[in-house]
Order: sequence, then structure tokens, then C-alpha cells
Amino acid sequence: MTFCRTLANLLLSGTVALASAAQAAGITVHDARNRDVTVADAARTVSIGGAITEILYALGLERRLVGVDTTSLYPAAALHDKPNVGYMRQISAEGVLGLNPTLILAIQGAGPRETMDILETAKVPLVLVPETFSEQGLIEKIKLVGHAMGVDGRAECLATAVDADLAQLRALRAKVTKPVRVMFVMSLLNGRAMVAGHKTAADEIIQLAGAINAVDDYDGYKNIGDEAIVAARPDVVLSIERGKDSLQADAVYTHPGFALTPVAASKSFIAMDGLYLLGFGPRTAAAARDLSVKLYPALAGQGGTFASSLSAANCRQ
Repeated sequence: MTFCRTLANLLLSGTVALASAAQAAGITVHDARNRDVTVADAARTVSIGGAITEILYALGLERRLVGVDTTSLYPAAALHDKPNVGYMRQISAEGVLGLNPTLILAIQGAGPRETMDILETAKVPLVLVPETFSEQGLIEKIKLVGHAMGVDGRAECLATAVDADLAQLRALRAKVTKPVRVMFVMSLLNGRAMVAGHKTAADEIIQLAGAINAVDDYDGYKNIGDEAIVAARPDVVLSIERGKDSLQADAVYTHPGFALTPVAASKSFIAMDGLYLLGFGPRTAAAARDLSVKLYPALAGQGGTFASSLSAANCRQ
């Protein structure tokens, strides 16, 4: 019996020692630059990207955050409680490094390039989180952030909850019998509409909601003229809420191009919170569900209540 206890204690000690050695050696993360980054300490993390910040809070890691960017609008406590390092595409290297971070998590596309180059050469691990607008891309984003922070178990919990929400969304989407054509308009400037094509968050959220992107001949965002708008035949215009800079429905309905489309005839205009709609964070399935019900009001009765698994899951510990 004594021998068994001794053997058990030795095995336990060995396991603890191995775990401690692994932690001391650091965690390896393969990021969007196709590089392996070693993270030895995530106690002082700067988050650049609203979805990353949202994931960190969902994982119960807000105490490790020492700075966030201006797109970190959810939860509201993030920008209220944490130092602000600026807009994700106009980051100052001095502002980030001045917080003495031990880890920088930045969404792919953060910049400017000069700042990212400086951060890459600093002695602080920089993990560039891939931004892939898809269901699988969202799940992988959660797992990568959790791995970088050393909380794989919590990340698996959150990924499972999000996957369950996406499954609910797929069931609701299957009820759509006649998909509508949606055009996402970022802005109307000097009469020209900046519109989302393929390989954008807007394009994917439209598809997740069971609709069709009315623009199918280019990738990214592009300014288009009246003829292209008429040719696209959108049934609905989708945009984001940006305070006083928000696109207004009347501006769409009276626009020479949109006036000749079903959008003006049916007065179909939808605006939603930008991070919620396009952030591709843990709430994306709920956002797509809300958009789907706005596009297809009859689904509200058919699909029942969307019971998000996020509220039931405890992935913070």
C-alpha cells in the first residue's frame, strides 16, 4: 500500500513538473502570417479587434487585458474600463508598447503596416488572428485566441456553444423557400454607393441569414454607380448603425439608382449594430438570426425562440 502511494505521488509530481516545464517553455501559436509565435506570458494582453476582445471577455479573461482598440464595443465595459489604443487600422506602436504588454493579439488587417512592422520587431509576442468569414473560421478564431491565452478548455466550451447556435441557425435557414437579394451599403458618398462584394463579413452574414448577396461580380468593397445598382436588382438594402454618420433609409429610397429597384418600391431598409452584425465574434449566429427574421418575418413564428447556448454555457472558468 505504501509503495502504491509513493508511486502515485511520484507520478503526480512528474505530471506537475512536466506541466510547469511546458508552461515555462511557452505556448506555440500558428497565426495568420503562417508563423509560429511563442507566448510565455499572457498576463498583460492588448487586444486589437472587437471580436478578439469579445472572445476574451466570454472566456473570463478581462483581468488580463491592459488595453483594447476602439472597435472593442462589446461588452461596453471593455472601452469603459480599459485603456484605448486607437482604431484598429490606425494603431500607434507607442500607444500599444507603452502599456508594457506581454502579449499582443491583433486581428488580421490591423494596421497601419508601419505600426505592425514595429510591433513585430519588438520583444513582445504578436499573434495575428486570422479573419476568415465563415462558420469554421469563427470556431477556429475562438480556439486560437483561447490557445494563445492558455485556456484551451474554456475555448472548447465557447466553441461548442457557438457551434450549437450555428446549428440552430442552419435549421432556421432551411425554412427559407425564396431567398431575397440583399445589398450591403457601407455609405453613400457623392451619389455613389460603397457596396460589399464577396469575401467580406457582410457577404457571409447575408448568406448565414438565408439571403443572396445582390453583388456577385467582385470581392471586397467597391463604389458603384447607378447602372450597377439597377442591374443588381436588390430587394433589401442592409447597412450598419454609426450614430450621426449612419446611412438613412430616405437617402436610399430617393437615390436615382435605388429608386429603380425593388428596394424603393417595398421600402426595405435594415440597419444593425456594426460589431454585432459584422464582427464575427461569439454573437454572430444570434446576429444572423435577427437579420433573417427581419428579412423573413414569417420565420419568427416558424423558428420559435432562438435560445442561444452562450447564455447557458459557463466558459469563464
